[in-house]
Amino acid sequence: MDRLEDQLTADFYDYEALLSDEERKILLGAREFMTTEIKPMVNDAWGRGEFPHELIGKFKSAGLTALSYEGYGEHPAAVSNLLTGMLAMEMTRTDASVATFFGVHNGLAMYSIYSGGSQEQRDRWLPAMAAMDKIGAFAMTEPLGGSDVAGGMRTTAKREGDTWVLNGAKKWIGNATFADYVVVWARDLDDDQVKGFVVEKGMPGFVAEKIEGKIAFRIVENAEITLTDVRVPEANRLQNINSFRDIAEILRATRGGVAWQALGVMIGAYELALAYAKEREQFGRPIARFQMVQDKLVQSLGNITASWGMLVQLARLQDAGIFKDEHSSLAKAFVTSRMREVVAWAREIFGGNGIVLEYDVARFFADAEAIYSFEGTREMNTLIVGKAITGQSAFV
Repeated sequence: MDRLEDQLTADFYDYEALLSDEERKILLGAREFMTTEIKPMVNDAWGRGEFPHELIGKFKSAGLTALSYEGYGEHPAAVSNLLTGMLAMEMTRTDASVATFFGVHNGLAMYSIYSGGSQEQRDRWLPAMAAMDKIGAFAMTEPLGGSDVAGGMRTTAKREGDTWVLNGAKKWIGNATFADYVVVWARDLDDDQVKGFVVEKGMPGFVAEKIEGKIAFRIVENAEITLTDVRVPEANRLQNINSFRDIAEILRATRGGVAWQALGVMIGAYELALAYAKEREQFGRPIARFQMVQDKLVQSLGNITASWGMLVQLARLQDAGIFKDEHSSLAKAFVTSRMREVVAWAREIFGGNGIVLEYDVARFFADAEAIYSFEGTREMNTLIVGKAITGQSAFV
């Protein structure tokens, strides 16, 4: 068996060499953690469709939370976006559900507070979240609204003195069944602008019910939330969010993170297929010696290498502070489309074994469908890029 510190077989152009020695040390630590601590438990949890809460304790000891937030967590300074992306890739390479649990908490929820909250709010909530003593969730998508949520948000907020009253519903909200802090987005009835609120566990009128029967992300506890006259103090309104336009920075960053997750799914599926092709024999020889199998593997490696290159440049644009919505949208649309191809080829190489959880690839194949859809569908991200390059909006 290869040592954990060896270069990934999928890193054909040695992209990891772009990291500093310190960053690579962090990445290798994450690789070892995911391989030794997380991988052994994922198939059982995925098969049962349950979130193993012992994961939280394991992540606490891993020191991977809040690396992007200077002043919070164990790392003295914020790491580069390239390392943040590769960490998302690394986690998803082991399991997309676990990576999504972590991404919702460490990305969507914490970044909403870090970016949209006042300094007092950051200091109130982020230290406990960085230590994973408190878990976060992010509630934007609604039962009757997805791509149109910016202009058609039905969840409402009405100010009454120093209190806001929230009413409405949210759907597909990861971590919401057990989260301590849920960032809820609602339309202010007075000015018709979207604002953000941190709803804390136990606030009356907040109910989160687990969504059952999923064929993807089965470890993630997605919930349908109902808010009935939930009273939230003004101190829990994110002070730097005054319209949906202010949320764009959060979505721009997290959309790029989903593209990195898609890369991780590709790599995980490719690695499984490559190893299987070398050991599985048909007609007296390993199937890796068959031309059509090699063709699928090479096409998969091409998709991985091209996607990785795109994401490296996206991270550089982020670090330079000049990346735009269309940059992350192109990455999300392109990389998730390539991911769908790779997981299909990988499952094909496994033949009938490809639909059995025991061989892992079925989990990657199914989870890819969720990544393909969330954080903006391929169609919506395509229209964002289309508007940028033509100057013409094709939105309905």
